[in-house]
Amino acid sequence: MTVDVQATRDVVDIITGGWRAQALYTAVKLGLPDHIQAGCDTDSELAKATGANEQGIHRLMRLLVAMGIFEGSESTRYRSTQVSATLVDGPHSLRDMCLLYGEEFYSAWGHAHHAISTETSGFEVAYGQSFYEWLGQDPATARRFQLTMNAASMFFHQVPEVFEFSGKKVVDVGGGGGHLLATILGAAPDAKGTLFDREHMMPKASEHLSATVGLDRAELVAGDMFKGVPAGGDVYILCRVLAGWDDEAVVRVFENCRRAMVDSSSRLLILDRFVEDENSTVLPALWDLHLLVTTGGEHRTVDRITRLLNQAGLDIAETAELPMETTALIAASRTP
Repeated sequence: MTVDVQATRDVVDIITGGWRAQALYTAVKLGLPDHIQAGCDTDSELAKATGANEQGIHRLMRLLVAMGIFEGSESTRYRSTQVSATLVDGPHSLRDMCLLYGEEFYSAWGHAHHAISTETSGFEVAYGQSFYEWLGQDPATARRFQLTMNAASMFFHQVPEVFEFSGKKVVDVGGGGGHLLATILGAAPDAKGTLFDREHMMPKASEHLSATVGLDRAELVAGDMFKGVPAGGDVYILCRVLAGWDDEAVVRVFENCRRAMVDSSSRLLILDRFVEDENSTVLPALWDLHLLVTTGGEHRTVDRITRLLNQAGLDIAETAELPMETTALIAASRTP
């Protein structure tokens, strides 16, 4: 039997992916991107700055250079790259994403077999409670999760390009830290907005909106989207908030948005990643499985979301593609 060397290499690359992820996590945990950018560019300097073993740093850096995270070597001095620059601590850093995925989510994925076999959360097996319950009692993880969501919002700047917000009252349902609403109001100076989310999100959202567009243009309302949403909006936004809930709950949110719309010209804007059962690309399929493992949730197909919208008396009027395989669905109340 002839061995297919390429197929074997492909399998090895896949099964060692977790090792690569943990190597990157360790680099971020030690603050190596920040230290190297600050001028610590040898094993001894990095060991001193991090308190880690020098030979351990040497072996880790050898792999990270091979992976393209850094450049150089001990003899030529380590240098930052465009990749490592995204991991330096700061407002748009992927640092917190690496930490969250390397700790809580990595533990959850250790129970992937259970999650897939039972279609229940692996996170609950690892931590004894749901992911959202864990966030409610662990402020550090909750902050890391919010910063991760913010860092993964690289499509926000293109949302005003696919929908006209000028002069409208925008209600961001489940608006989190306020980054999307701030981006929209920044692009439409005559628009006003309402950020609607749970009470614990209000301080962070208030801080961000106050510093960006001002609280004279953006009000904050705390509440439960399953019980109702603020009335009188021209456009309601649901950005990445549906995946953790079952179909019945999603229909209820759609109905609440429809009832709250100011008139028939109002729209519901859904921003999310959708899966396809035929010819799927990796990213949506991977994130769908990640949702199962971490929250027990799922990404839906556009057809399935369409059916849920129809149940709530809404029809899709337009669609638009956004970066990172995200789609904008623009829905309107069904005409009698």
